[in-house]
Amino acid sequence: MNVKEVMLDKKVWAVVGVSAKKNKWGYKIFKILKDHNYETYGISPNYDDIEGDKIYHSLKDLPKKVDVIDMVVSPKIAMNTLEEAKELGIEYIFFQPGTYDDEVIAKAEELGLKYLTGDCIYAILRNK
Repeated sequence: MNVKEVMLDKKVWAVVGVSAKKNKWGYKIFKILKDHNYETYGISPNYDDIEGDKIYHSLKDLPKKVDVIDMVVSPKIAMNTLEEAKELGIEYIFFQPGTYDDEVIAKAEELGLKYLTGDCIYAILRNK
């Protein structure tokens, strides 16, 4: 199994950069994960809830450990989130397009995280 297949098999995800704006990827990705029966937690300091779902301000606030983090944030925020993920023992990171740069990838490798780039969870699930 490649890293993408392993991630898709994992059922507990956090969307870092969730949004209440329906035209934003942070919203679309959160919804499609939930629609495909993934236990999905939204992470954003900007919201307390979105359509009745409790939104957490950081990974540390989550009620349980997630298997995969889906990044829908700028590389700068993604960089800070990687440290938090490592501290919490979360090893799978799905980088949406535009959420990473060379520095972020180097950091993920340095921390020993398993990650995926160049793909979009929305596009993958939309076709399932």
